[in-house]
Amino acid sequence: MPAAEPTILATSMGFDRRGRGPYDLDPGRVFDCLAELAGAGADEPVKLCCLGQASGESTSWLTAVYGAFAGTRFRVSHLNLFPMPNLADIRAHLLDQDVIWVGGGSVANLMALWRVHGLDEILHDCWQAGVVLGGVSAGSICWHTGGPTDSFGPRLRPFTDGLGWLPYGNGVHYDSEKQRRPLMHLLVNAEVFPVAHCTDDGVGLVYRGTRLAEAVADREGVFAYEVSRAADGTVTETVITPRLLG
Repeated sequence: MPAAEPTILATSMGFDRRGRGPYDLDPGRVFDCLAELAGAGADEPVKLCCLGQASGESTSWLTAVYGAFAGTRFRVSHLNLFPMPNLADIRAHLLDQDVIWVGGGSVANLMALWRVHGLDEILHDCWQAGVVLGGVSAGSICWHTGGPTDSFGPRLRPFTDGLGWLPYGNGVHYDSEKQRRPLMHLLVNAEVFPVAHCTDDGVGLVYRGTRLAEAVADREGVFAYEVSRAADGTVTETVITPRLLG
């Protein structure tokens, strides 16, 4: 059930925590949104492949992912690249998915690893074929030109080597990490990113092709933002009110 047009859901949201442990997870509302974007009916099974390269393919995270989706309509698989790919035909498997989800972590390491394995080209083919692409944090920035990242240390630095299919900067965790908003304003003012799209925690951006179609949220009181630079050098931040997911 391919999406009607190339679709990406780039977010600062993902799994919900079920208990006190960091890997005691439930699927967040974002996953039903991804299924809907893929054209799945409410009770239809959804093939979803998870990519955890940004967090070093953590075994704990992967175990938690399978546990979170147990008993749901999601038919989960994963792609690992260490110590070698776990799939005999990566392209065929990914093209057969309804949704591909990219976890958070280091966007710089993610991009380097994807490129050396040709995942950048394969994922582009998936996007064009109607497989819905989604992700959180690094899994959001990666589709864009780039954005502020802690890939290189605790002080945020600009990252400008994203896939660039979405020709914007991307700011994640915009309301919860105080370095992110001022750095994004500086980057837009310096025209590193002519325009940037940013998300508070709990918010995602739905792109149809390269067009920002809407923002969605899994909670109230959070927003998306478009940050742009006027001809006089003034940086403007426009609030985008998201649609609340059911």
